[in-house]
Amino acid sequence: MFLLPSRLLFVSGLSVLVTAVWFAIAFDGSKPVGLLWLPSTIGAVIMAVMYGRTSRCLWLSPVTRRFWRHLSAVGVLVGAASAVQAVDVLRHPQVPGPHTGPVMLSIDAVAISIIMLALYRLPLGRRTAAERLRVALDAGTVMAATAAFIWHFETRHTLDAQDHSSLISSAFLIVLAQLAVFAVVKVVLSSHAFIDKAALRLLALGMLIGSLSPPLAGVIEQHSHLYVNQLSNPVVFFIGACAAERQRAARRALDTSAVRAHPRSFSLLPYAAVAAVDALLMTSIWSDDGDARVMGGTAVLITGLVVLRQMTAFRDNHRLLDQLDHSATHDALTQLPNRTLFGRRLHQALTRDDGHPTSVILVDLDDFKTVNDTLGHAAGDTLLITVAERLRDTVRAEDTVARLGGDEFAIVLPRRAASAAECIIRDIIGRLRAGVHVEGHHLIIRASFGVVEGNRGDDPGDLLRRADIAMYEAKSRGDGGWEHYTASMRARGAELSHTTHLRRALDNHELRLHYQPVVTLKHGDMIGVEALIRWQHPERGLLGPADIIPAAESSGLIVDIGRWVLREACQQMATWLCEHPDTAPRTISVNVSAIQLRAATFAREVAAALFDNGLEPRRLTIEITESTAVGGGTTADTLAELHALGVGIALDDFGTGQSTLTLLATCPIDQIKLDRSFVPDGSSNVIASAVLQLARGLGVETIAEGVETTTQAQCLLTLGFDRAQGYHFARPVPADALNAMMSLDERIARRETV
Repeated sequence: MFLLPSRLLFVSGLSVLVTAVWFAIAFDGSKPVGLLWLPSTIGAVIMAVMYGRTSRCLWLSPVTRRFWRHLSAVGVLVGAASAVQAVDVLRHPQVPGPHTGPVMLSIDAVAISIIMLALYRLPLGRRTAAERLRVALDAGTVMAATAAFIWHFETRHTLDAQDHSSLISSAFLIVLAQLAVFAVVKVVLSSHAFIDKAALRLLALGMLIGSLSPPLAGVIEQHSHLYVNQLSNPVVFFIGACAAERQRAARRALDTSAVRAHPRSFSLLPYAAVAAVDALLMTSIWSDDGDARVMGGTAVLITGLVVLRQMTAFRDNHRLLDQLDHSATHDALTQLPNRTLFGRRLHQALTRDDGHPTSVILVDLDDFKTVNDTLGHAAGDTLLITVAERLRDTVRAEDTVARLGGDEFAIVLPRRAASAAECIIRDIIGRLRAGVHVEGHHLIIRASFGVVEGNRGDDPGDLLRRADIAMYEAKSRGDGGWEHYTASMRARGAELSHTTHLRRALDNHELRLHYQPVVTLKHGDMIGVEALIRWQHPERGLLGPADIIPAAESSGLIVDIGRWVLREACQQMATWLCEHPDTAPRTISVNVSAIQLRAATFAREVAAALFDNGLEPRRLTIEITESTAVGGGTTADTLAELHALGVGIALDDFGTGQSTLTLLATCPIDQIKLDRSFVPDGSSNVIASAVLQLARGLGVETIAEGVETTTQAQCLLTLGFDRAQGYHFARPVPADALNAMMSLDERIARRETV
């Protein structure tokens, strides 16, 4: 399939070589010149055939094939025009002039019109007015330089000769050449979105040589009976054939989306035009007097200095644009591709027409927030940089490793099945287990992986969501590792999607703490608060624990969220004690899940949170449920450590479980919170009374929760309860609202004192 075009190109190049040699030998008129018209016809036929073959390449986009189809017609026309000129010259050798009759001019006009149409129909992408102006100015510079050469070598001689037919012919060719130069330069300077860059430049070079051949005709014909077209046409046709071969060799479907083109790179083309005109100017004035030479030389020198300054500025601007483009597509910390570039690379991989699948690996570090919270963000950044380097060292050069945000990475593996991705994951796990030294600590890095396999035509967004589901499936096991996406996971897609949003909520600071006061029943004084989590969802508004805790516990995210709640509550308590020493609550309660208590490091995390905020342990109460405390083992050890630390432990929702009495005997409980279902309302108070007596016998405090009416509050006070919380006293409110309540209490206290 590719041998024939290569042989045709060889024949075209050989004809150029033969033509050049024969042209040089026959320049003095000693050799026959009629055969010099034959290479033009051969070159035009070869060029047209190669353009036609390129237009039928199925791997090229429809826009690209249409462009080469237009040029195929152009090749036929310019070959016909060359043949017409050759016949006219051979039939009337005694007639001087270029032999550009009306037939040849008409054919050339149609050919150039088709070129203009082909270039016009070639999309250039969206551009600003400033970008369009710069392209027009550069193209205008090249046009002006071309016009200067045409004037110097052609037009002025035609005017001197006062040959009206030659003048009309020359003017017609000049206009057509200028239009062609402008069109080609405009395309070359503005876009390579659909045509291979090298092929487009070859086309521009060929048309530039063709447009400059008429000015050189006068020089050639003054010293010889040869025609410049005899040499220039085979060269132009060979360059055109090379352009078609280059486009075929590219063998790639270029992007047909109407995306905004990148800022164009610096081009030497307009500056080369300026330099050429300067050289022409110096040649023209060299025979004049000394003053003209000095003034002309000074003008050329100034122009050269201005061009040099512009080239320096362009180079600096281009470097700056490269830096900005890199910043827009790469992560600032790890220098990996960011989510934008990742999406682009994934899209490219999924548009390959090679029959091979593309695999995506989603990587999420386990317990990364622990590093941030305990060692600081600088240590976390060091860890992320190390992970990025090890991921990059694991894959091939054609693969893409990206940081999507936070501690989440992604890998695109073109032409790799999901089974092959497992080998890469094993390698990554081995490299991560080697650990990293951060702030004097040796950290073992663990991660969870989700793997999905995609094929040509798959949606990149859907593929990434499937990898996300598989990754969270692996993370839910709690031991890292990896999972391949399967159709059976689709049912959990919504739940895992909710978990993904929850993780991003934690990273984007969308979680909030509201605080519900604990008051004395006798006077209504606030003596404590319970911290309750809320989610300020960007679309659904403020969400409560029911929308947070189940998903967090099923995904293992409860550890990170619980750690954030603990530190946020301790920090807020320390702030209240500092700003409102007389009216601040004495204690703050934080709910803790069973998963947190099973972590051997939880007690140390609590101690660190207290120490970092300068908070006494007695100011903090950890609330657990009966189901949370069941099981012994690590949980019992953690509770014992917290109790020894001086942190209060409250048994929440007391009376709703099945192991209450056993827990009271085995766990270091400091406080019992009577479940709202047992709060008396005036008719039945047996259970509430029994719980109160049990608590007094064990020497622990009691709090009734869920109090909503005055009747309930009065019954509790009559029974002997002295503390309660519920909507009757105050709903959970943000810290600012509680600040206002404390400030009000302080003002009242000051007035009473006065």
